[in-house]
Amino acid sequence: TLVPGDRVALEPGISCWRCDHCKGGRYNLCPEMKFFATPPVHGSLANQVVHPADLCFKLPDNVSLEEGAMCEPLSVGVHACRRANIGPETNVLIMGAGPIGLVTMLAARAFGAPRIVIVDVDDYRLSVAKEIGADNIVKVSTNLQDIAEEVEKIQKAMGTGIDVSFDCAGLNKTMSTALGATCAGGKVCLVGMGHHEMTVPLTPAAVREVDVVGVFRYKNTWPLCLELLRSGKIDVKPLVTHRFGFSQKEVEEAFETSARGGTAIKVMFNL
Repeated sequence: TLVPGDRVALEPGISCWRCDHCKGGRYNLCPEMKFFATPPVHGSLANQVVHPADLCFKLPDNVSLEEGAMCEPLSVGVHACRRANIGPETNVLIMGAGPIGLVTMLAARAFGAPRIVIVDVDDYRLSVAKEIGADNIVKVSTNLQDIAEEVEKIQKAMGTGIDVSFDCAGLNKTMSTALGATCAGGKVCLVGMGHHEMTVPLTPAAVREVDVVGVFRYKNTWPLCLELLRSGKIDVKPLVTHRFGFSQKEVEEAFETSARGGTAIKVMFNL
């Protein structure tokens, strides 16, 4: 039960609760979903918003508002790990060390993954990944011709079979690399929303029975995310790299900073 003054984290999608997906518990697939900042629904850049109480989750006393806001990206990683059945015997490859790749890495570790290798083209993001717990990092190029050589490099960095790969970039190259690097009988999870269409080597993956698993947003993740933050099993604080006020000037600067990338991972507003 919520009372005025409670600090809460908002799950930003409102589903219909009437369709078969909602009734079956997979409300993230609801065709009538109204989701903050997904057109035609406005975002929540306001001092106050009206939101259903059952999508407002009370923050534990030791979890800050900033950490509570990070439940949204973290939920993507948690849902991906659930879809992939990550556990103590699952060695994980993550393609892309952007915000979603990094939260997926944190979630995989919290789910018990014993070894995690993360791949990116950017030195800074790889250094952040290493600092927050990646066992190994691999820098790659953007050149499609390098895939075979880089698959070998990634497998060597893992040192054992890659059971699950998360493509957190959604590009031709990252998907092709993930399919090639994953061991026979493993899984590749599509987490990142990149190219609408891809040309990837599915036949070599099919004969090795590599499962391709779709991941879309999340469902029923906020309670677990808040518990992972409360218990200290996950620390999202290092991912918040830039903070801005809520004036028109600072809001514009915040979006420009986020769009530039560089050393920006997650950009936060302080109301």
